[in-house]
Amino acid sequence: MTARTVVEAAAEVVASGRCTGCGLCTSLEPALTMATSSTGYLRPRASGPGAGEAAALRTFRAACPGVTVTAQRPPGSTYHPLLGPVLGCWEAWATDPETRHRGSSGGVLTALSSWLVTTGEATAAVGAAADARDPRRTVPVRIVSRDEALAGAGSRYGPVGVAGHPEAGAPGTVTTGKPCEVAALRAASGADAPLLLSFFCAGTPSQHATDRLVTELGMPATEEVAELWYRGRGWPGRFTVRGAAGTEVSTTYDESWGRSLGPTVQWRCKICPDGVGESADVAAGDFWRTDERGYPLFEETAGASALLARTPRGLDLVRRAAAAGVIGLREIDPDEVAAVQPLQRTRRSTLAGRLAGARLAGARLPRFRGFGLARLALGGARASVRTARGTFRRVRDGAAARS
Repeated sequence: MTARTVVEAAAEVVASGRCTGCGLCTSLEPALTMATSSTGYLRPRASGPGAGEAAALRTFRAACPGVTVTAQRPPGSTYHPLLGPVLGCWEAWATDPETRHRGSSGGVLTALSSWLVTTGEATAAVGAAADARDPRRTVPVRIVSRDEALAGAGSRYGPVGVAGHPEAGAPGTVTTGKPCEVAALRAASGADAPLLLSFFCAGTPSQHATDRLVTELGMPATEEVAELWYRGRGWPGRFTVRGAAGTEVSTTYDESWGRSLGPTVQWRCKICPDGVGESADVAAGDFWRTDERGYPLFEETAGASALLARTPRGLDLVRRAAAAGVIGLREIDPDEVAAVQPLQRTRRSTLAGRLAGARLAGARLPRFRGFGLARLALGGARASVRTARGTFRRVRDGAAARS
């Protein structure tokens, strides 16, 4: 059945396992709110049939990442097959020591957001932070000061729908979101899109994984969680939980992500063509130090980001921030970034195989345009075939429907 309202269209996306939980649909339809599903992911929930506005439905179909994602080609950019459009590429870090320490990888996005709002260049910054009422949860937030920017620094490996924040798509703001969120905002807002910042993303884990990890690390069930951060306060930083009575438990980033959080990433993230924030004006990712095999070393040190300017507006922002002493830069080649991001490299180069296997098993998939996935698959045909076979089996067994 063809959906006639945003409520119906969103329900179709959720039922087929294509929802990212970005929240965009809630900004288009007042009858929708984001709620945690039984499997621990954010999904739109309807309080009624919806308004049925044709313009909202058209925007949903053009911008929902569960329906379609199109690679952008900004003027003057060079398209890197693994990293997307590039106008400038640097190793970067926040020059303010506190910002650099609290950020996940050098604090660059925090530094940029803080600078833009404190100088008045942006009316507000929109991003994600721990829920003040329950720090195990992650919520969209409005930031208008340096202190608020620092409070929101560091990655949040839990479900959040930044694209649903009322100001996320407003002109004059700066919004930091996952690649799917900025892609949705770019497509929905067009030329009126706010300044968009993003980061390299490995996917959204289930909220249940965070809750389990807190318990497994020994936080007493009777003690209220006062603080929880996944990374940052060092690079890469530790997953840390502080209780209201003073209990503190933690584990390494490698253990928290690799053992507990990463294995619960939702299905839609496993078929994502864009883990590197292609639709952003500026995107940042860890510029890992690696061993002789190219695998990242998670030894604590001063944070550093790989920073990519993707649009002329993004390039101008980076240059002005560096000139103002907000961030430090060292120009690098995009291939250096791809070399230290093995997950992004492998996932992208085998995605055509994963999509083929999912389709053969009967999965409904979004439309992905302009990412050159077939060309990438040809460079590793054997790995793509293996991925296709494995995905076929998992989808056939219902993995997509369960997330």
